[in-house]
Amino acid sequence: METRIQARADVYKWGAVTAVGVIAGYVAVVLANARHFYTDDTESQYAPLWVMLGRSLREGHLPFLVPENWMAGNYTIEEAGLLNPPQLLIDLIAPSFDNLALYATLVKLIFAIILGLGVFRICLEYGSKPAWAAVAGVSIPFTGFLLFFDEASWMTAFTGTAWMVQAWASAIRYARGKSGPIPTFVFLYLAMSVQYVFPSVESGLMIVAVAIGEVVYQRRWLPSVRLLAVSACAALAGLATYLPSLLTADVTWRGASEVKNDAFLAVPWSESLNASLPSTMPAFVSWWGYIQTMPMVYIAWFLIPALAFIDWGKARGAARELTAVGIFTVAVLMWTAGPSTIGPLRWPARVLPMVAIGLLLLVCILLGRYATTDNWRRRGAAAGILVGLLLIRSASAAPSLLEWHVISAVAVAALGAAMVWLGRTKGTAAACILAIVAVSPIAYAQVRAAQPTPMSWNLPESRSDMKAAFPDFDGTTLQLADRALVTPDQRTLDGAYGSLAFGNYPKDLELTYTSGYTPNGHYYFGNLLCMRWDMSVCPDAFARAFSVEPETGRTLVDLMNVDRVVLQNALYPDARNHPAPDGWKWVDYPGHENYISVLERVDGPVSTRNGRISHTQGVEATSVAETNMSSTLRVSSRDGGTVVFARLGWPGYRATLNGQSVPIDVVAKSFVTVDVPAGTQDAELILTWRPPGWKIGGASMVAGILGLGVLEWMYLRGRRRDRITNAANDAP
Repeated sequence: METRIQARADVYKWGAVTAVGVIAGYVAVVLANARHFYTDDTESQYAPLWVMLGRSLREGHLPFLVPENWMAGNYTIEEAGLLNPPQLLIDLIAPSFDNLALYATLVKLIFAIILGLGVFRICLEYGSKPAWAAVAGVSIPFTGFLLFFDEASWMTAFTGTAWMVQAWASAIRYARGKSGPIPTFVFLYLAMSVQYVFPSVESGLMIVAVAIGEVVYQRRWLPSVRLLAVSACAALAGLATYLPSLLTADVTWRGASEVKNDAFLAVPWSESLNASLPSTMPAFVSWWGYIQTMPMVYIAWFLIPALAFIDWGKARGAARELTAVGIFTVAVLMWTAGPSTIGPLRWPARVLPMVAIGLLLLVCILLGRYATTDNWRRRGAAAGILVGLLLIRSASAAPSLLEWHVISAVAVAALGAAMVWLGRTKGTAAACILAIVAVSPIAYAQVRAAQPTPMSWNLPESRSDMKAAFPDFDGTTLQLADRALVTPDQRTLDGAYGSLAFGNYPKDLELTYTSGYTPNGHYYFGNLLCMRWDMSVCPDAFARAFSVEPETGRTLVDLMNVDRVVLQNALYPDARNHPAPDGWKWVDYPGHENYISVLERVDGPVSTRNGRISHTQGVEATSVAETNMSSTLRVSSRDGGTVVFARLGWPGYRATLNGQSVPIDVVAKSFVTVDVPAGTQDAELILTWRPPGWKIGGASMVAGILGLGVLEWMYLRGRRRDRITNAANDAP
């Protein structure tokens, strides 16, 4: 009993060390770059989205659809995590923070700890000593791709990974009878419901690997069948997250079936040989050319040299138990090499964190079970050769950084020698503490060396400062601008960011703009205005916005119920030298003339006049009630006619006239229209939108939860039966 209590205390102690080590690493990174965790997609997509969603939650509703945001307004297909409870909590808190960089850093720190403890748990379940499990847990958040991409920018990938590793640890426990199915179900559901497809696919791959691995290890099928059953229940519950995206894919940019390999962000396997050199700059095609500017494939300084200090004779005995880790690692390593696009899965380098997880688990579990310093001179020489190979490979990929590579190789060799000495003289705990302590200064040096990061938009951090500097644009605003024309020196509140808004920046400002950051978009609407994912447009956008749509005879800005058009001076330098379009006037906003020219309607805003009715033909229509999800009208038409709505034609719209279904259509493949039959007199027309497949998704979620209940009942009944059997066997 005392031994068991001591072992449990040891686990808690090293678990705490893991959390403290992750916190120390975060402090080091922030000291190197205070904005590291508030860059690229975090500053332009996620943080503003949290603010908008949090304000909506505080008002008592969840914005599945915001029509005025047009192709960025269908949040059931964006990375909003609308069905993910922890994400909704993040959203709910967000409006209370003025400094979004601080808030994003704190949120990511919490998930880094969850990630680290998840890896720590997996190592323990596979028999590693707690000290080595802690080394793996502290190291994982500071591996190259996670640190410079998922943590810095791609928030949903990061949170999904954190939940996935927790699911992995719980899956092992459930398959081995140490736990019930609920933890596995919960963590899998959380990984899927972040509303980003990569963690879902990676979680599925992990479950298959664990199921196969447990069959090999236990030589029994039933535990893996139970694991697959609870995973299927979680998948049923998570289906509601992805059905809208799947059923909307045909009108978006992304599609769901394309498979191609253009080598973009496809990582050659040889780059994995760089995994232990902090200076490594891998060679593969990305946004910045062939040689990268950040150590994307770095995993941990000890990972490769430590292979020399594993007793491989004994380690062969663990091959069956570690089958799952091996299958998972090989599978994701193959994935990183391509193809570049598999349906919604694009850019295979995004799987590099999975490679890091797999390799860290393999090495740290083996070290935690079979580390040895016997024949340390011979093993040290082997480790030195491995470090030399690291140096050669890194120098081959980026020869211009040879001096930095040599310094890194010497540092890795020195740390390795110190770690071996500590292990021989002070024990495993001291050696592992050194490995953990080394994580923070390496992360600091890597982040410091990567400045200025090519990913940053340099958006402001303080919401109050943003709102104070920006014009108070009421109503609905269409901005026609190109972010590429904003030079680095203009990316300040005194510069372009005091007048122009890109991505989800308008959500920080609590203003209504006709788009935002959207990786999915709407194919036809985007073509109408040549509008891109970050709200940038082409020079022809102004002519298109004021062109007449032939079927209605109205301009696009009229059909959109736009109140204001903001033109970027850099994109339209001569705009003010021309007369305003009919019905519009030029309006001055003192202090903003250097960057924008503004058009507003002569007769005032139209977005609040008659609901979301933007055009009628042969119909008298009056708005009675409006919500984001529905428009209720009173309509009359003697000879029949059409009502056009300032709503984008997403799949999921339905219309009824006096309770009877009527067909809907779209104008210009974008604007929702309803035909009103002849002889209609003072009828009630209701246009509603629901996420496509919501009934199937709801039923699927209920089925998943019911299935979980059955599995939990079976687990509890089995435990009760085992207790009775054990009691009978123990009786005199």
